[in-house]
Amino acid sequence: MKEAGGRRPTQQDGPVTPTTGGPRRRAVVVDDEAALADLVAGYLERDGFEVTVCHEGGDAVEVVRRVDPDLVVLDLNLPGLDGVEVCRRVRTFSDCYVVMLTARAEEVDTLIGLSVGADDYLTKPFSPRELVARVAALLRRPRRGPAAADAPEPALHVGDLRIDVAAREVRRAGGLIALTRTEFDVLAALAARPGRVVTRRALIDTVWGPGWVGDEHLVDVHVLHVRQKLGDTAEAQRYVRTVRGVGYRIGPGA
Repeated sequence: MKEAGGRRPTQQDGPVTPTTGGPRRRAVVVDDEAALADLVAGYLERDGFEVTVCHEGGDAVEVVRRVDPDLVVLDLNLPGLDGVEVCRRVRTFSDCYVVMLTARAEEVDTLIGLSVGADDYLTKPFSPRELVARVAALLRRPRRGPAAADAPEPALHVGDLRIDVAAREVRRAGGLIALTRTEFDVLAALAARPGRVVTRRALIDTVWGPGWVGDEHLVDVHVLHVRQKLGDTAEAQRYVRTVRGVGYRIGPGA
């Protein structure tokens, strides 16, 4: 485990089953509570990650840029830049998975954090085992890359949208729309079921995995962000339509 400033803290002990085989993934843990950051880092290390720890928001963006991690565990309340601003800046150059940690009970803080591109969140206090399980669910999802040559997936079309599942790209009228991995997965899951209502639970199972446990309204925030990036609104609902009390279905497009 590495600190952004070079110090190597003592690894915490805990009964975590390590991940075996394959290259080590990289993670950055950003939390001003040093003991908690070291605890989280220790669990991630024994799950197969190479971990860098950072304690200030002002340093976090450059640390993420330098490390190029697969995962960032990011506290919302940080000295200097807060977690929301760190996440917003990271999203300008990285599509790594972001799990945000918050001690605030107000729902608005969670919504703000997710709207800038966080993939999941946990409220303190939390179990490090739950964090590792959430991370494992995220990492089971595909990364950006070419499809297998022998099994290409056809593109999905929603009006003027072209959703290229193989390349994990969305284009509207030919222009590329920059979605996070989670936003892409939510949109693709809906587009793959034209005419059908998809419940929040079904979207959770498809995107996060059937073992995911948490607030299903997480889906609502990602749908909101997808709409914003597609130039859609909750009133027009051209691309994603809300079915009140049930879930969502894909719209007709522009």
